Amino acid sequence: MTIILLLVATLATIALWWLSHQRLMEKPWLETGPAEAFRGVTAGGMPAEKIALGVFLAVVSSLFALFASAYSMRMHMASDWRSLPLPWLLWPNTIVLFLSSLAMGWAQIAVRRGDAASLRKALLAGGASAFLFLVGQLMAWQQLAEGGFYLAANPANAFFYLLTALHGLHLLGGLVAWGRTIVRTGRSTAARWMTLSVDLCALYWHFMLLVWLAILALLLHG
Repeated sequence: MTIILLLVATLATIALWWLSHQRLMEKPWLETGPAEAFRGVTAGGMPAEKIALGVFLAVVSSLFALFASAYSMRMHMASDWRSLPLPWLLWPNTIVLFLSSLAMGWAQIAVRRGDAASLRKALLAGGASAFLFLVGQLMAWQQLAEGGFYLAANPANAFFYLLTALHGLHLLGGLVAWGRTIVRTGRSTAARWMTLSVDLCALYWHFMLLVWLAILALLLHG
C-alpha cells in the first residue's frame, strides 16, 4: 500500500509541476497579435499538445499504479514468492537516467535563450544517455539470466521483467518524439513550436525518471 501511495504522490507531483508551468491565469481573449500565433492553443491559453501529453501521462501513471497494486497483492498471496537480488547495474542506470533528465532541462534553458548550439548538444546528450539507460537495462536482464533468475522461475522475477520492460518501452517511445525534435533543430522552425517540442520532451523525460524511481522503490520493497 505504501508503494501505491508513492506512485499516486508521483502522479500528483507531476500534475502540480505541469500546471505550475501553464498559463492558467491568463486571459486569452485579451491577447493581441496575428492569428497564426494562437493556433493550437486552447481557451485557457494552454497548447493542445501539452493537454494531450498531460492526459497521456495520467493514463500511464494509472497503468503503473495498477501494476504496483498487483505486485503488492501477489507478493503477499502465496509462499511461492521469492525475492530476487537486484542487479547492481540498476544503480548506475538510475544515475544515467537522472543525467538524461538533467540534459533535457538544459535543453529547455537553451531553447529559451535562442542558443541553437547548446540546444542541439543538450538534446543529443539527453537522447544518448536515455539510449544508454536502455542498453544498461538489457545488460541487467542478462545479468539476472546468467544467475538463473528467469522470467518463469517465480512471480517476483516475472514482475521485475514486466515492470522494467514496460518502463523501457515507454522511454523508447519517448526517443521517437526526441528524434523528431532533433530533426526540427536542423530546420528553420518557428521558435514557439521549437520551444513547445523541447518542453514536451523534457516533461516526458522528467516523468520517466520519476516513474523509474517509483519502480525501483517498489522492487526494493519486494
